[in-house]
Amino acid sequence: MTRVSVELVPRTPESLMADVQTVREILPQVSILNVPDLIRFDLRSHDAASLIVKQTPFEVIAHVRATDIAPGAPLPGADRPELTSILVVAGDPPPAGSDRVVYPNTSAQIIERYRREAPHLKVYAVFDPYRRAPYHELEEIARKRDAGACGFFTQPLFDIPMLECCMDWLRDDTVFWGISPVLGDKSRRYWERMNHVIFPRDYDGTLEGNIAFARRMLGVVKQKNDNAYLMPLKVDLASYLGALGDIITE
Repeated sequence: MTRVSVELVPRTPESLMADVQTVREILPQVSILNVPDLIRFDLRSHDAASLIVKQTPFEVIAHVRATDIAPGAPLPGADRPELTSILVVAGDPPPAGSDRVVYPNTSAQIIERYRREAPHLKVYAVFDPYRRAPYHELEEIARKRDAGACGFFTQPLFDIPMLECCMDWLRDDTVFWGISPVLGDKSRRYWERMNHVIFPRDYDGTLEGNIAFARRMLGVVKQKNDNAYLMPLKVDLASYLGALGDIITE
């Protein structure tokens, strides 16, 4: 059965719980949330995940930045009995001039630590089809799989043929395929510059076009009996989720 997760940004505890309530009202059939760990906000992902789990019936997947974990330091979220799943991400570098300390960990190294030190947690990893040559990314996927990853969350995709190709590559894995709106030329240039995304020539950057593409992508995911996650950036959460509710319910 297809599972759908919604990614919610933890700006503040209050705004996060308001978004959680919106998901509960608009998409009562969704039972999974994932929470990114963004260094520009004070609320850490594992703290946000604990907050949600203690107040709602959602399964929450907390993101953990591999580069934030000092050698020998406790693993974020490992001591939280209410948490069941985490997603290890490499972690974007801090802004230039920041005094934030980062460490040269790979995602595979941190995944292996979680599997060894916190075997009660399901550990997911990231698949990014855009950032480098496919064979390099698939080699990294193999390392993460060998380290103990139980499945993968992808960077958002924006092209159905690309999606179907990646589905073939990861056909034997548990995968949540990423869906995110990209509105307007400014946002599109950001994704091209920062994430190396190649958009199809006919990509429609309007809200209506993004909703139509999300519906198409959800249709393909459901047809393949795979999973998806929605990353509703820079859109009204209730309106965007409401426009997808019927196809998620089908």
